[in-house]
Amino acid sequence: MTELSATATVEVPVDPATAFRIFTEEIDLWWVRGPINFFDAARATAMQIEPGVGGRLLEVYSLPDDVLVLGTITDWEPGVRFGYRSSVDDTETRITFDAAGNGTRVTVVQALVAGGEKAFYFWTNVIKWVPQWIARRDTAPTTPRELDRLAVALYYQDPAAAARWLHNVFGLDSWTSIPAEGTTPSWIELNVGDRSLILFRRTDDRAPQHDHSTWIYVDDLDAHFARTQQSGAKILSEIHQHGYRRYETEDLEGHHWTFAQARPTQ
Repeated sequence: MTELSATATVEVPVDPATAFRIFTEEIDLWWVRGPINFFDAARATAMQIEPGVGGRLLEVYSLPDDVLVLGTITDWEPGVRFGYRSSVDDTETRITFDAAGNGTRVTVVQALVAGGEKAFYFWTNVIKWVPQWIARRDTAPTTPRELDRLAVALYYQDPAAAARWLHNVFGLDSWTSIPAEGTTPSWIELNVGDRSLILFRRTDDRAPQHDHSTWIYVDDLDAHFARTQQSGAKILSEIHQHGYRRYETEDLEGHHWTFAQARPTQ
C-alpha cells in the first residue's frame, strides 16, 4: 500500500527570506548530482525552479526546450512557502519556511493526491542537502559539484552501521547524510573529495571477490558495452536504466565492474 504522505524538517542558520531564496534560486548548487538523483542522470545538466505561480520545477537537459517538467508551482509566497503539483507522480509538495530561534525551520510535506496511486517520496532525503550547502556556500565555488568518473562500491551486512563506523572512525563524510540509528537506506553514498564510496547490503551468496565493485562513468555507454561484449567478457546485466544507464560485467578473475553513462557536464 502506498503511504499517503511523507514529511521532513531541517533547520538552517539564516532568516526565512534568505532560506527561501537559497532554496529556490540556488537549487542547482545544493542539488547533489549523484547517479540516482535525477530521472535521467545520463542527460541532466542542471536543476531549475521558475519563480511564481505557474512556474515549473525542471530537470534540465538542454535549454530552452529539452527539459523534464517535474511539477508546476501552485503556491508561491517568498520567505514563507511554495508548493507544486508533480508531473511525474500523483503527489503535491508544500515547502514552508518558519522563523526558529536565530534561523529557519524548513519543512517539506509531500502528499498523495486524492485518488492517486503513484508517489516518489524523494523530498525527505533531498531536503537534507540544503543545510549542507548553506554551511559551505560562503567559501564554496558558485558552480555545481560534479562527481568524478571513478567510484567504488562496498557490500556490508549492515550498510548503515558501516557508514556510521566509517564516518566516526575513518572520518569519511557524505554529500548527503550519514544514516541515523534505526534507519535502513538501500543506498548510502560517502564521498572522498569528488569520488564516491557507495555502500550496499551484502547477500550471503556473494563470493569473497564480489564484496566490492568498481564503477566507471563513460562518455558513450552503448559503444563501451559493444566493445566489452565483443571482447568476450562475461556480462552480468545488459544496459538498463533506473535514473542512470548502466551495465554490469566481470573481469578475468571474476571481479565485478559497473559502467554507467556519464552526464554531459561530468
